[in-house]
Amino acid sequence: MASLITHPIVPLGLALALGPSVVPRRLLIAAIAASMVPDADTIGLRLGVDYGALWGHRGMTHSLSFAAALGALGALAAPALGAKRLIACALIFLSAASHGLLDSLTTGGLGIAFFSPFDRTRYFLPWNPIEVSPIGIRAFFSSWGLRVIKSELVYVWAPMLALALAGAGLRRRLRGPQLG
Repeated sequence: MASLITHPIVPLGLALALGPSVVPRRLLIAAIAASMVPDADTIGLRLGVDYGALWGHRGMTHSLSFAAALGALGALAAPALGAKRLIACALIFLSAASHGLLDSLTTGGLGIAFFSPFDRTRYFLPWNPIEVSPIGIRAFFSSWGLRVIKSELVYVWAPMLALALAGAGLRRRLRGPQLG
């Protein structure tokens, strides 16, 4: 998996690109949570849930169906999040879906059950530049964790920073020159 500190970079980058008038703070917080919640399935590992099971790690909670369900909840909660329904649905869906996408770019695990519960086949993307993150704090603070952060900086953080800066620049350009 990508590390828990990297998954929120996607909604942060999108929010910075779109701006606070489109993505208010409460929606951003919900999107950050949506980007991280798929890894709640790691609790199952400690409870004896088989890694390859429907609710095992990188199974149902990493699927597009799960992301769609979270997106639908975001649409329902949009008024409380201070956002338009379509924006809330889309941002929360993309944030949750990005979790599985990032994990499918890693070097380890059994793959991602993108189409669960309809198809439990696990997939990786053909390019795997992100070092798989260890599960657990102690292992993360090791040379392995350092390799993970280095790969995530290059393949996740830098592209999302570029997107955020491009979006902010475009918004500034569309507003035109500020008078007085």
